Amino acid sequence: MKLGFNEATCMKRSNVEMDLKLCEKYRYDYIELRLDMLKDYFTSHTIDDLKEFFKKSHLKPFALNSIENINFCSKEKWNELVELFTFGCRVAQEIGNPYMIVVPTMYEGVCSKTEEEVFIDSVNVLNKLTDIAESYNVRLAFEPIGDKRWACNSIRQAYEIVKIINRRDVGLVIDCINFYLNDKCADIEYLRKIPLDKIFVFHINDCEDLPLGVLDHCHRLFPGDGCIPIKEITNILKKKGYDKSASLELFRPEYWKMKPEDVIRIGADRTRVFL
Repeated sequence: MKLGFNEATCMKRSNVEMDLKLCEKYRYDYIELRLDMLKDYFTSHTIDDLKEFFKKSHLKPFALNSIENINFCSKEKWNELVELFTFGCRVAQEIGNPYMIVVPTMYEGVCSKTEEEVFIDSVNVLNKLTDIAESYNVRLAFEPIGDKRWACNSIRQAYEIVKIINRRDVGLVIDCINFYLNDKCADIEYLRKIPLDKIFVFHINDCEDLPLGVLDHCHRLFPGDGCIPIKEITNILKKKGYDKSASLELFRPEYWKMKPEDVIRIGADRTRVFL
C-alpha cells in the first residue's frame, strides 16, 4: 500500500498549500484534498498552480473529499450538491484526481427511514452523480458512516447498494473507524467478500476504546494507538491485492491544536508500520 493523507487531519491549522508542502517533505505518496479547503486555495492560487505542483512532485492527488448528505435531498439542496459536485469533478479532471468521495445523509429523522428506502434512494442518487462524473473521468467512492445517525452505516449495506448499481465507476471507501463504529468490526469477515475492483479508497485511523454510542469521530487516534484491529483489516486488503492509498484521516480536536508538521510527521511514521 501507498502512504496517503486526508486534509481533515490538520484542517483547523493548515491549508492546501501547507499540506502539499509537508506531505511532499515527509514523502507521502497521495493526498486527499478537501473541497472546502480547495475553494479557499483558489482565492489566491489558480488551477495551473496546483497542476504545476503535482507535475514537479512525488505527491499525487487521489480522492476529493467530500460530497455529503446525498440522501433525501430537497430540490434546493440537490441543486447545491450538484453545483459542488461539478466543481469537484472539474478540478479532479484538471489535476488527474481519480476519485470523488460521496457520503450518505446524517440528520435526526434518518432513523425513520427504512433500509429499503435508503437503498432505493442511494442507488438513484449515485446513478445520477455517476452520469455527471463520467464525462470528467471521475469515479465515485461511496463511504458508509458507522454511526447510526447516518443513512448508510455498514459496509455490508453500502456494498449491496454498489453491487446493484453495477457500474465500473462506483465503488467503496473502507474506513477503519467507520467499520469499527458499526459493530466493533464483528462483521470483519464480510470484508473478504467484497471484490477488489469495488474497493476504491482506504482510510486508516485508530480510536479510543469507548462504548458504541459514546465513541465518535473526535475520538480518532493515530494508527496503532487505539483498539481497532488495523493489522487484520490491512492484511485482508493486502491479500486481495489492494496496493493503492492508505489515507490517514483523523478528526481529533487535540491533533487540530498541534503544529501541522508534527501531525503529518507522526502520522507518516505511525501509518507506515501497517503498509
